[in-house]
Amino acid sequence: MDIIQSRQARGRVADAPSGHWAYRLLPRAAWPYAQLARWDRPIGWKLLLWPCWWSLAMAASAGAEPGAPLLSVLPSPWFLVLFLVGAVAMRGAGCTYNDLVDQDIDEAVERTRSRPLPSGQVSRRQAWAFLVAQALVGLLVLVQFNGFAILLGCASLLVVAIYPFAKRFTDWPQLFLGLAFSWGALLGWATHFGSLSLAPFLLYCGSILWVIGYDTIYAHQDKEDDAIVGVRSTARLFGEKTKPWLVGLYGMALLFFAVAFANAAVPMPALAGLVAAGAHMARQVRTLDIDDPDQCLALFHSNSVVGWLIFLGLLGGGVWATVSPYF
Repeated sequence: MDIIQSRQARGRVADAPSGHWAYRLLPRAAWPYAQLARWDRPIGWKLLLWPCWWSLAMAASAGAEPGAPLLSVLPSPWFLVLFLVGAVAMRGAGCTYNDLVDQDIDEAVERTRSRPLPSGQVSRRQAWAFLVAQALVGLLVLVQFNGFAILLGCASLLVVAIYPFAKRFTDWPQLFLGLAFSWGALLGWATHFGSLSLAPFLLYCGSILWVIGYDTIYAHQDKEDDAIVGVRSTARLFGEKTKPWLVGLYGMALLFFAVAFANAAVPMPALAGLVAAGAHMARQVRTLDIDDPDQCLALFHSNSVVGWLIFLGLLGGGVWATVSPYF
């Protein structure tokens, strides 16, 4: 009965925001595709983008010497734009793929049963075609990089393919999301240098822990429905011990970031961004109410601020290297 009702509410998704530009500018026939790609919920591509931009900024300022030219210690604007486009496209492709894999689960969960596939707004064939189109955009972005980065980017597809199934066989699907969403921590460095070293791997590890933390908060929204349909998550695994787990996950993430910065020899002021990010993470843990879905969603969204703080810290460290001889 619930599924039939959702089919009658065409064009409307229960957990989608109202008033977004996608609904003002796109024709109604395009709405289901915007919902498949989550264009109306940009937080996903932002969180996918941050490890890419961190890695680019860390690579640009790595080993910066006092008095270095400003442009030599800042990430390439062209690469920043390419990663932005790639993040939007690949996050959309990933969400579309996830909806194809999870259609049966989405039909059973109140928050998701009105999404385009379970509600019948698009067919599986149409969703697959849309997925391919978005993936081609991502490929066009990827081939702008060096050969090593292209191969590294292709390697991420294995993790992306496994992730939607993880909730069926492990209590740690957030780990698999972290492996996929943090890949940019490797790719940004590879784009700049054409190789990898210890620093981007440390950044990658820290980002994985950060993703597990914020997605655990997000997963608390659905824990009751997840228990009914048998979906596993760290939210269900941690339960009432979520806050201590978050302290450990976020704390270790910051430690990995700091060691990555040190290993890359980025200028010391970059640590200011980590201190500010740590304060923001601490606020998340302190205020979290795991039984308040609206607050869980708001705290999840606030992790984009963490991304900005770390990125701006890295940019600030690079700028500091250019002006430090004058102080």
